[in-house]
Amino acid sequence: MNGFLILVIAIVLFIVAYVTYGAWLCKKWGIDPTRKTPAVEKNDGGDYVPANPAVLLGHHFSSIAGAGPITGPIQAAFFGWVPVLLWVVIGGIFFGGVQDFSALFASIRHDGKTIGEVIEHHIGRKCKLIFNIFCFLVLLLVVAAFGDIVANTFASVPATVDTVAYTVDGVLNEEAYQAACDAATAAASSAGSVATASLCFIPLAILFGLLQRKNNNTLVNTIIGVILLCGSIWLGLRFPMMNVAKSTWTYVVLAYIFIASVAPVWILLQPRDYLNSFLLYAIIILAVVGIAAARPTMVLPAFNGFVVNGQPLFPVLFITIACGAISGFHSLIASGTTSKQLANEGQAKVVGYGAMLIECTLAVITLVAVGSAVGQDMKAAGATPAGIFANGIASFAATVGLPTATTATVIALAYSAFCLTSLDTATRLGRMIFQEIFDGTKLGDLLANKYLATVVTIGLSFLLMQAGYSNIWPLFGAANQLVSVPAFMALAVWFKHMGKGNKMFLIPMFFMMVATLSSLGLSFYNNVMKLSAGTGIFAKEGLQCIIIVPLIILAIIIVVDGLKELAKKKAA
Repeated sequence: MNGFLILVIAIVLFIVAYVTYGAWLCKKWGIDPTRKTPAVEKNDGGDYVPANPAVLLGHHFSSIAGAGPITGPIQAAFFGWVPVLLWVVIGGIFFGGVQDFSALFASIRHDGKTIGEVIEHHIGRKCKLIFNIFCFLVLLLVVAAFGDIVANTFASVPATVDTVAYTVDGVLNEEAYQAACDAATAAASSAGSVATASLCFIPLAILFGLLQRKNNNTLVNTIIGVILLCGSIWLGLRFPMMNVAKSTWTYVVLAYIFIASVAPVWILLQPRDYLNSFLLYAIIILAVVGIAAARPTMVLPAFNGFVVNGQPLFPVLFITIACGAISGFHSLIASGTTSKQLANEGQAKVVGYGAMLIECTLAVITLVAVGSAVGQDMKAAGATPAGIFANGIASFAATVGLPTATTATVIALAYSAFCLTSLDTATRLGRMIFQEIFDGTKLGDLLANKYLATVVTIGLSFLLMQAGYSNIWPLFGAANQLVSVPAFMALAVWFKHMGKGNKMFLIPMFFMMVATLSSLGLSFYNNVMKLSAGTGIFAKEGLQCIIIVPLIILAIIIVVDGLKELAKKKAA
């Protein structure tokens, strides 16, 4: 199958869906461009700030995308390109796009509050508390994982090469040893380039935010910002920060996300995400042009079976591919930060639904890259998802005359930069949800303070990093997707109360509920089998089992309470 044809078909389907289904949703829900949004009514210069729609689209797109639409399709590609493509297209149009759009819409109709507040208003405070605590714990895991990943990505101390590995019969193979040393130095230099460029992005974002605040000339400011963005990348490639250890970067990253969490959204988080979005836009355009020129053939089999390497297609495929199809994390972003910046309700479609379909396009590009580059054997490719994606797109770009090595380096740099985007967004969301948990309680005046809430969020995440977040990271996929279930439930109940049709929420809700609970159940069974066979360890498999049980119980409580509301409440 021709990879370019696959991409064209997918893009056409996304455009048709945006024009038709997106418009139908607007009409069905009653999108009203004349209605004031919370960003306008509650403009406080901090969290609530009306933004230019192009800027908000970039901010939202960067926040929801991150590295997700790249890693997911690559990790699930062993099932074959057809099931991956079908899930990305169908899931993106009818699941993820609907969730993101509706979560944004629900939030702006509920004073800019998160989905947790929507749950309280329409299902009950108990379910809201359960949902918020669950989401807060998931966000702690995200902050811990991405904080560790970013610090490790920035670390630029060359690895020590052991001479023993290159010594035969007491004689050192100097050529091989030197080549290994050069490779270690090159890897450290690449990490230093990422660090330099990422640090340059921060003052650049502040400059853009100040300019935008002063003159609101988005076009001119964007041109300046993009030029300086390219300059930051050049500086990163030219002057990598060398010999800075991971431990040092960990504290630098924690300091940055603290500032990003409490600072006014317009001065750092929003402009940084907006300018970073141009990296993704550029990669998408470059990939489309490259794929059109290369016309690659998919060497990855179309379908490898319903069970591959002991992994069942259901539910594994639908948990592995989150961003690019549907991710519960998106509903938190849409209702947590984006809704507080939407200047006009009429822009909700392009920001909520449109950004998701752009992300789906990136997922399809990733599928073509991996499907035409490495074939069936992922391990034989000998590369990380970032490396597979970067090398695949670079090979396509080479057909239009761009240098392969430089292109691959820049794409890998952009990929790494978006890990930091996911990190600072998750920290701000964690702070907001922590505030909502205690808002209105006796401890609200103390614990709902944004500075203390941020310290608690980062502090607990740091402790989780030290305790070994990797032991429970395998549960993140199902936990992330599980967030979408109560989100859909709350939206379905709210629409029922308003007397509006809610069927567009029910099918995704039940499907994701079955998929996530099946995944958790499967993980529990596999872990128990490992423990009973003596091949598992309690600190990993045992701990996961302990966490899985309350996750399932809490999810069932929310679903049952929601179903009761759907059954007994009549339309107003």
